[in-house]
Amino acid sequence: MLAVCVDVPGGPENLRVGTVPKPRPKDGEVLIKVHATALNRADTLQRRGLYPPPPGESNILGLEVAGTVAEVGPGVRGPWVPEERVMALLCGGGYAEYVAVPEELLLPVPPGLTLCQAAAVPEAWLTAYQLLHLVAEVKAGEVVLVHAGASGVGTAAVQLARLAGAVPVVTAGSAQKVDAAVALGAAAGFLHSQGDFADGVLGYTGGHGADVILDCVGGTMWERNVRCLAVDGRWVLYGTLGGKAVQGDLLGHLLKKRGRLITSLLRSRSLQYKADLVKAFSERALPFFTDPHQPALKPVIDSVFDLQDIGEAHKHMEANRNKGKIVVIVTPQNQGGE
Repeated sequence: MLAVCVDVPGGPENLRVGTVPKPRPKDGEVLIKVHATALNRADTLQRRGLYPPPPGESNILGLEVAGTVAEVGPGVRGPWVPEERVMALLCGGGYAEYVAVPEELLLPVPPGLTLCQAAAVPEAWLTAYQLLHLVAEVKAGEVVLVHAGASGVGTAAVQLARLAGAVPVVTAGSAQKVDAAVALGAAAGFLHSQGDFADGVLGYTGGHGADVILDCVGGTMWERNVRCLAVDGRWVLYGTLGGKAVQGDLLGHLLKKRGRLITSLLRSRSLQYKADLVKAFSERALPFFTDPHQPALKPVIDSVFDLQDIGEAHKHMEANRNKGKIVVIVTPQNQGGE
């Protein structure tokens, strides 16, 4: 099968499409014929040699796919059948024509979504759902500050926060990205590169601050995060795009707020944890994608690239130009998909 290979860690130019062995589904696995995958920041880190896959997982990039069931492996208990439209959360292997997935990580594609749209759901939306509900335990009426509010996880978090009855506010890198997040349901938005977003959050909330902060930035924002964190608030760190080092009295400031700093990653979680997450998301969120005319939830797609242009897709992500997800078509459309 065709797959994206990284012979030497480095820049996007090191990505190439080559031929690798087609996987065979093991006990409890389903083989998916991949129509599309979507980019995640973890892919760019893995390409550079900074984020290796968990032991025993595929070295091929790609944490989410959508496609059709190609083969049901031995021991599969679910009702999956060949040609069924599915999407899946992966530990790796998505940048390829086929991928074998534990059945616990499969989700049916909602009738209102194309496979291209569905490819933008699993990693971003399951991450956002996990952060809000399993980690932060968000409650109705709480203010949720979402950094990178126009990213894949950010656009999902804004919509899921609204669905939970919370009030999402965002930061973003441009006015256009702020506007995009507001159009999805953010109550307010602030540029993280101009002024002090903490002033904006405190002003919007009348001094109360954010009950929950979803932070993929880390080091460069810690002072502003703590300043606008509400008393007894939860600051959830799930990325360090702004660096890992912290200079200053973080613990003292956090202690004054009785704040909780919680860190979370999804890729390294156990299969059982991910299975429980997929089940909860399938029951409580997936039904809200189903109305094709006026869905309560919708994946946001910034751009679509062909597999042969995977390097350009990575360049686009690393330039921080995208609003929503970057999708890559793996199987040409005339071979099935939409």
